[in-house]
Amino acid sequence: MKSKKSQTDKLRVLMNENDFIPIPSCFDALSAKLIEQANFKVTFMSGFAASASRIGSPDLGLMTFSEVFDQANNICNAIEIPMIVDGDTGYGNAMNVRRTLKECAKAGCAGILIEDQLAPKRCGHTPGKEVVGREEAFDRIRAANDMRNEGYDILIMARTDANHTHGLNESIFRAQKFYELGADILFVEAPKDKDEMKTICKEVPGFKIANIVEGGITPNLPMKQLTEIGYKLAVYPLTVMSSAMKAMTNSLDLLMKDQDRSDFLLDFKDLRHRVGFNDYYEISSKYETSKRN
Repeated sequence: MKSKKSQTDKLRVLMNENDFIPIPSCFDALSAKLIEQANFKVTFMSGFAASASRIGSPDLGLMTFSEVFDQANNICNAIEIPMIVDGDTGYGNAMNVRRTLKECAKAGCAGILIEDQLAPKRCGHTPGKEVVGREEAFDRIRAANDMRNEGYDILIMARTDANHTHGLNESIFRAQKFYELGADILFVEAPKDKDEMKTICKEVPGFKIANIVEGGITPNLPMKQLTEIGYKLAVYPLTVMSSAMKAMTNSLDLLMKDQDRSDFLLDFKDLRHRVGFNDYYEISSKYETSKRN
């Protein structure tokens, strides 16, 4: 039986090793399995990608906690690598943050992101963002850490979007306080250039994560440069979904034109293997009543 409780410890071990950790984002169980099959050690359930995949809507705070939890639970049950869930604002005040963290920890999530945006939140690289006041932001992280100390073991990724509304100094101040309150990973969203990224890594203690959105505000630097600047991790929230969408739109265009689309298709044998047919057949062969020829 898969031990969900071990996922947080797996992530802790990875965090304390010397290697930089690239984290491609998943949006459902299948994309998470593909990330695992590609030998990545961690994945992140992107709110942007999950909202698009599950409800066909933009990342503008439209998904409910129950929908996020269900998606995260399915992903955790499909993979063996640690998964960090996008907990957005925690879905309310500090008391809501406590429940959000508790349920995600019980589902087997290795980490949870909690941010300081005003609900309904916005994608970090799109217009219209606002952040809550300092004390409410700090209470969210304080509540998350309290819940963890009560036995719901999960790593806390604390994000601030204050750079957009208040400037870099306020973002750094908030991230420093998040660290004092027990956050494990510090996430200063949307630095505009390499100099801002360097300042963040110099001034903010603990493990820092970069959010690399292709075409977004933050420079898409090579992993070696991110490491040299001072980042321990980088999340790539749209790489998998964007590439999948491009392949799907190209295939649909060719299908509509009744043209060959084999360049965009997996071999059927490989597709079955990646989805899990072979594993199913191997296990079911042990049971006479489950065998199928």
